[in-house]
Amino acid sequence: MDKNHNQALNQNISQIQSEFSGRNPNFVLSSNPFVKTEFLHKLVESMNLPVFFLDCDLLYSGYVASGIIKKNDKLKFFVTTKSSLNNDIKQIIKKIENEKSLIILDSLNGLYNMFDELEYVRFINSTIMLLSSIAKYSKSIIIITGMARKNESKEFVLSPTGRQIVRIKKAGFYELGLSETSLILNLMENTQENKRSYEISK
Repeated sequence: MDKNHNQALNQNISQIQSEFSGRNPNFVLSSNPFVKTEFLHKLVESMNLPVFFLDCDLLYSGYVASGIIKKNDKLKFFVTTKSSLNNDIKQIIKKIENEKSLIILDSLNGLYNMFDELEYVRFINSTIMLLSSIAKYSKSIIIITGMARKNESKEFVLSPTGRQIVRIKKAGFYELGLSETSLILNLMENTQENKRSYEISK
């Protein structure tokens, strides 16, 4: 039974990796921070790639520091602050230029909360586009998480601020939820034909 469980988990994770590889960046939106953290943990554990983790809300690194999540040797943390952001991005760019990697920015909320000025919103969006452009050449994967909710127009906005989530051409947008037994990752597309869901057993 355990063997079948692991096979199903690995198969689903492999499908998600393939999904993410075809798009960049990939926005994973959730209303539950603990579901988001569990998903990232499963994704990191499944990767046979270097993982560069920009932690802007300190939740994941807090779990690692407390021993709740075991730190993986392939995982490099950047506990990112307003003053360290530029240098962190430069270090990651140097690492991913010639080596396929997984880059996780966790989370968009934490990143935006570092800055109040409008020019920094433009700077953050430009940074995401730069990382995506460089990742294209090394076939790296970029995951950007966000705590989100639906507004009155049924569009996802960052929670609790209500800030609009930038729509980037060729990016993947996914809603992460939870059933009684599984994490559910839904591809958010306008056309019914392109809608896909992935299930990961807890």
